[in-house]
Order: sequence, then structure tokens, then C-alpha cells
Amino acid sequence: MATGSYAPPGADSKRLLPLPLPKGAADLPLFTPDSSVVSDVIPSANFGERNNGRLADMIVLHYTGMPDVEGAIARLCTAGTDVSAHYIVLEDGRIVQTVPEAKRAWHAGVGYWAGEEDINSCSIGIEIINRGHDWGYPDFPRRQIAAVIALCRGIMLRHELPAHRVLGHSDVAPSRKKDPGEKFPWHSLANSGVGHWVLPAPIVRGETIKFGAEGDDVLALQHALARYGYGIAANGKYDSSTMEVVTAFQRHFRPERVDGITDHSTLTTLQALLGSLPAETVAAR
Repeated sequence: MATGSYAPPGADSKRLLPLPLPKGAADLPLFTPDSSVVSDVIPSANFGERNNGRLADMIVLHYTGMPDVEGAIARLCTAGTDVSAHYIVLEDGRIVQTVPEAKRAWHAGVGYWAGEEDINSCSIGIEIINRGHDWGYPDFPRRQIAAVIALCRGIMLRHELPAHRVLGHSDVAPSRKKDPGEKFPWHSLANSGVGHWVLPAPIVRGETIKFGAEGDDVLALQHALARYGYGIAANGKYDSSTMEVVTAFQRHFRPERVDGITDHSTLTTLQALLGSLPAETVAAR
């Protein structure tokens, strides 16, 4: 059963090209990178202070969703775009830092996770170069995933982050985002200690809960998703918001079938994830 995918080996062996320097970046002050795996620093004009003195206790992974690396770097670094991330991971494995970890990058937008609404103030954002669903959604090269793992492991050590605090953009903003998507190999990251993961339960025939359903089964599902961290209203109705959250859950944890329908596989995988979280984490939620 596929739970993520890589590009073929030949896709990794591209010649390294000079990184594009966005207009105005040369006028911004350089800074010392926080991570030893950073190959380049390209300062972004788009950042601020973390609100209320917050410290980073979460990593959010994104894909850039743009057709080329030049456009992605320009968008993340140029003043006026109002978007940025702390790091950009290229397909060839190079890692660019654009915002110091101590600062608040503008990567998550409106979101929610486990009671936290200001995701930007409590997270470190990593943009992974990938064209995304709107541009063909290619596989993630091995070298790129290895770089993401190395970068995340260092961040987790520096900030003492638990594995379950490494999330996708679609987890914290399920109504708006799909990234990094169902092709992202979360299982490979988890094998290296990055992110929370269990083997997805097999997909079998059986009863499902889908859009329009109402009742105790829907309410129990909503409570379980909320306990894991998702922003979902527990109203007992399988409405569009519930379907969006289930879809986001499947993209991350049961990527073989992403349809927003809650089947035995989805429920069993969710319960296994809850059961493998630290007890104090579930109790706090």
C-alpha cells in the first residue's frame, strides 16, 4: 500500500544552479543561519515579532505550489507579498533560510491546532519546492525529503519539539489548503523521528459516514478529530466543514484514498493515532 511517493532516482541528479536573488533582497541585512544544514541565506522582507513573547513549539510543512523555484523564492522574499517562511527546501536538497527562527514568518495564515489560533506565532514554517496540485503535483525527490528530515530534526532538538507537533498546512487550515498533500511521505519522516504516524488501517468494505449524516456516530468522530488537534465543531452533523477536516486527515494519515468519507480505515487509523499520543497531550485537549 502506497503511503507516499518519491521521484525516480534520475530526478535527483540535476546540476546545481545559482539561486535567484529576488529584487530588493540584496538591500536586506544578512543573518547567521540557525541550522548547520542551511546552504544559503536569502533574507525576506516579510516577518515580524512573535506575539506575546511566544516561542516556537510547532513545525508546519508546506509546498510552494508554484511552477518554478524562481517565482517561489521571489514571492516568499519580496516586500508586499505578505507571505514568507523560515526555510525553503529545494528539489536538489539545498536549504535556504529566509527568516530567523526567533521571528514570526507569515506562512500559515488563518489556522487552528489544538487550541492555538495564532499558528504563525508558535511555529516554524518550511516551504518545500513542489508545483502542487494546480501544476501537476510531481513526486518529492529523495534528496529533498532527506533534507527536510535533517532540517526538522535539528529544529526539534533546538526547540524541544515532540514528534506530534510536526504538521502539514492542510492540518491547520483544512478548509483552504491541501499541502504538502497525499504524495508527501510522512511515513519516511516518522521513521526518522519526525512527525507522528501509525500504519494506516487497510481499506475494506463496510459502513461509512458521509456528507449529510447526523447523529452520535458523527459527534463521536468530531470529538475524536478535535482531541487530535483539528479545528472542528462538534455538532453531530457531517457538514462541509467536517468533510474538509476528514479530507485533511486522510491526506496526512491515510493517503491511499482521499475522499472525505469516514470509513473503517479512517476511524481505526484515527483511534490508533490518539492511542499513541502522550496521555497528557490527549487529556489537555
